[in-house]
Parts: sequence; structure tokens; C-alpha cells
Amino acid sequence: MPLTIGTKAPDFKLYNTDKKEVALSDFAGKTLVINFFPAAFTGVCTAQMCNSRDELAYYNSINAAVVGISVDSPFSLGAFKEKNNINFDLLSDFNKETIKAYDMVHENFALGMKNVAKRGVVVVDGSGVVQYVEVTPTPGDQVNFAALKEAIEKLK
Repeated sequence: MPLTIGTKAPDFKLYNTDKKEVALSDFAGKTLVINFFPAAFTGVCTAQMCNSRDELAYYNSINAAVVGISVDSPFSLGAFKEKNNINFDLLSDFNKETIKAYDMVHENFALGMKNVAKRGVVVVDGSGVVQYVEVTPTPGDQVNFAALKEAIEKLK
């Protein structure tokens, strides 16, 4: 079922690239921008994560945190993070529980890959309530960063 603005965000506990568990509750009191992306090392995904990297000072200035979630392993995400100088946590949903809870499952991606993350963004406020949801029409489409910023500005 699609996420609805104004509802409680589904909880998650996922491993980051340092093999440490990160939970939604770790961000209580902060706005959280969750970037879902299909696969590390692909062009549009790299651009999505690098945009968030380049905007991190803005997010920090408004008490917002950023994470990226894909079904890649923590090891692959670690190499991707290092190669692209990503300055926020990338979280592995290898077991695909979070993408299902957030209705971000791309059932048939490419090359026979099934059940990877859709490309999208969810903004959760400091109380754990969903305030913005975007799912791109196709994996090749980029997130609307202007609409994302506009939604975040309303939370200030």
C-alpha cells in the first residue's frame, strides 16, 4: 500500500557501510530525507546520491539528515560510497523488508533482476510522520529535487 502523507513512517533497522545498525528512531527530532535507489554504480543512482552529497550542508543547516537505501550489500554500498565521496549513510536493505514497508519495490528492474528499490524520496519529520513522498515513473527518471526542497522548506 502506498505511503500516505500524514501517516507514521514504517520503522526500519538496516546496516550501514560500517556494518552498524541504523534505525528510523535514531533520527527522532530531525527531519529525515530517505533516498531510495535501485542499484549502486549506475548512472542515475550515482547522480541522485551525489546531488544529496552536494546538498548536505543545506540539509544540516535545517536540522535534516539524509540516508540512501538500496538492496545492495553493505560491502557494495561501501565501495560506492568511497568512490563517490558520499558523506551520509547508505543503508543496505538486502532482505528487502524496508522497500516493501515503504512501497518502494520495483518488481522487474532490468536484466532479470527482481524486487530492487524504486527510485524515490520520502521525507519524515522529527515526530516520525511522513511529510513528502515521490516515486519516479521509471528507474531512469531522476527525483524532482526542486519539489523535494520545497516540501522540506515547509517543515522549517
